[in-house]
This record gives sequence, C-alpha cells and structure tokens, in this order.
Amino acid sequence: MITRREFVMQCGATLSAFALPTRSLLKTANNMVKQEKFDVIIIGGSYSGLAAGMALGRSLRQVLILDSGQPCNRQTPHSHNFLTQDGKSPMEISTLARQQVNAYSTVRQHDAFVINAQQVRDEFVITTATEIFRAKKLILATGIKDILPAIDGFSECWGITVLHCPYCHGYEIRHQNTGVLGNGDKGYEFVSLISNWTTKLTLFTNGVSTLSAEQQSKLSQKSISIIQTEIEKLEHINGHLQRIHFKDGSSMEIQAIYAPRPFEQHSNLASILGCEITDDGYIKTDLMQKTTVPGIYACGDNVTRNRTVANAVATGTTAGMMLNKEMTVEEF
Repeated sequence: MITRREFVMQCGATLSAFALPTRSLLKTANNMVKQEKFDVIIIGGSYSGLAAGMALGRSLRQVLILDSGQPCNRQTPHSHNFLTQDGKSPMEISTLARQQVNAYSTVRQHDAFVINAQQVRDEFVITTATEIFRAKKLILATGIKDILPAIDGFSECWGITVLHCPYCHGYEIRHQNTGVLGNGDKGYEFVSLISNWTTKLTLFTNGVSTLSAEQQSKLSQKSISIIQTEIEKLEHINGHLQRIHFKDGSSMEIQAIYAPRPFEQHSNLASILGCEITDDGYIKTDLMQKTTVPGIYACGDNVTRNRTVANAVATGTTAGMMLNKEMTVEEF
C-alpha cells in the first residue's frame, strides 16, 4: 500500500508502478464520473503490451493500453538479437511500435498510473488517478523490477556495462576484460556460460566463496580467477566501467560485469486479482498466455526469464491472438 504523498509524487512523474490505493484514494475513485468501457484493457505499454494491442486491434477489438513510461531497459543503449531491429535503441524500437499501433483506430494508448484493479461480476474495473475504465478481459504486461545491490555506481552502470544477459550484450563486449558477480552454483553456472564470449574472465563472489572444491578446481583449470573481497564501488564514466574498487582498498581494471539479479514483480496487480505466482516469482501462464484467473492473460518479462525484446513481442502477440479467439468463441 502506498502513502498519499508517494501516490501524488508517482502520478506527477508518471512512474511505471502499480499499487493498492489508500482508503481516501478509493473514495475519490468511487466518486469519479468519467468511465469508459473496452473489450480489453492492457496494463503495460512496452513491447509485449504493444504487441498484444496490435493483435487485438487488428482483430477489431476495442482496446485500451495503459502505461506510465518507465521500462526496465530504459538505460540500455542498444537492443540485440531481434531480427530487423538489431542494434537499435530500446527507445527507437518502442517509439516506432507505438506509432504503428496508433495507426489502428481500434486501439487507444493512454498515459496513466493504475492505482487499483478488481473483478466485478463479469468485467474488470481499472482505476487510475482521474478515471475508471472497464473491460471484458484484461492483459497484464507490467514487467518486472530488478533488485540492485547497494554498491556505489552499480545502478548507474546497469544495462550499459553491468549486464544481465550475454545473448543481449555478449557479442559487443566479446574478448574484453569481463567479470561475473555471483557465487555458489548459480555463479559457477553463469561464469561457465560467459566463458564462451571471453577468456579474460574473473568471478567476483563479493564475500566468502560458496563454490565447491570441484567447482573451484574447474575454474582454476580454465584460468578463471575468483576474487572473494567485498566490493566497495564501481568506477565509471557515464555508466561505462573503468575500475572495480574493493573494501580492502585494492582495485582492478574492468570493462564489463555480468550480474544476474533477483527481481520482483513490477506490479502487485496480479496478486490483487488472484493470479497464481510461480515459485520463481513469475505470473503463472499456460502456453496461450492465460493466467490462472479466467479472463486475465499475461505476457512479457513478468511471465518468463527469457528477457529479450523479441520474446516480449512474441508472448504479447500470442496473448492478443489467443484472447481474441477466446472472445470470439464466447460470442459466437
């Protein structure tokens, strides 16, 4: 639950987050007179939400896409592994996507901060700061939020030279002096993966190593160093790493670090609406992108660990097509 002050600040800045309203906000929402109804409301207007909107708009469904404009890859300078879009900036891709979706009169895009969602009988009621929207069906394309460590310089480098995915960025930093921030089985698994892109590789455990003796021996055979000293800060220039500084006063030159991070759902709407969440923290869906709540679909980063733009578009398109099919069967 958010405070009144947080709500006002977030709405003013159009932050991309979703939360339960306070009692006073609910009262305000209930007193609203402006209400509109759509076939489908999509919450989240990045790649997956826009793809779902296009599929539904082309199916002659009346669609509303609600988004507040803070995608998780907003610092990433270039997107890769997406045919026809390779090397373009995420902003360039999403701007073109919005323009193309906007060409369909059946789809409306609206900048808004969603403060509540509920199912009332046979429809979903979505509340923003100034409006209430209703729809027969709902798609959650709300994304996830990475939980970053309290290391000075980490957040400034995130998505630029502190990275989460070698398939998105590995080619561009191939053969460079590269680190992996990790420990134990997950750290070992990730550093072994990155060894395909560079032999200049160091594993930073940021504390006492929990690697097994066998794992340490294997890394030694591959000339992969293990540094257990805790990290103080990342020295960088506009997000581009220069050196890594440790708490014992030492430092070393580094050009990039892979740092797979834990995450949380960017929005609590799925839980509010009763959708099942997997043990890994994703919204549970079937192959058609259906959640465990009838009438609600989900797509994009909030349902899968495959965090590529191409996959977000694929799951969004699938959600849109399958939801249209469901509605057509129900109406026929």
